[in-house]
Amino acid sequence: MKLQSLVLAAATALTMTTAFAVPAGTWSVAAGAHYVDPKNDNGTVNAGGTDYAVDVDGDVRPTISGEYFIANNVGIELLAAIPFHHDFTLTDNLGNQLTGKTQHLPPTLSLQYHFDGYNMPMNLKPFVGVGVNYTTFFKERVSTGGDLDLDDSVGVAGHIGVDIPFAATEAFRIDARYMDIKTDATLNGNDIGQIDISPWVYGVAFVKQF
Repeated sequence: MKLQSLVLAAATALTMTTAFAVPAGTWSVAAGAHYVDPKNDNGTVNAGGTDYAVDVDGDVRPTISGEYFIANNVGIELLAAIPFHHDFTLTDNLGNQLTGKTQHLPPTLSLQYHFDGYNMPMNLKPFVGVGVNYTTFFKERVSTGGDLDLDDSVGVAGHIGVDIPFAATEAFRIDARYMDIKTDATLNGNDIGQIDISPWVYGVAFVKQF
């Protein structure tokens, strides 16, 4: 789904009335967990003259984010997490497989807009954001025992979610992010192709404003 669709999905779900803006100068912290769900078809690599289709599995880890509101309802958010762990499978045309593992950290910086003036059930507070994701890979391993290296990735990120307030400065958050994550892979110093992870990332969190 393109980033424009994220904005449209939030905007078309809303009907205008009155509510309170998040004032400039506010800080919020969100602590929770996110599931990284890589896209289907993660590309093809060529190792030793053989093409392998890549399949990367998902993982869930605790996350934390901080957001500072530079204007009413407009915030800058930084998402951080402990390392995500991913197993991957390489399958050739004959069904032979190689397996491997990697870890990564995907800090993401976003500019976000939190909607107010909307009459939503339970005073729901939708928001959308767009920004940049930086993903660094480490502890790469492959079952052949070769030296696998995955380059760091920089790409666009989209964010959509909703806060469900249960106190004046506290809320429960449900959100989804799209991250454009592509990494060039080398095996024993030889380029073998690009792996396209580009996941949707689904999360829940407790949010506190200060």
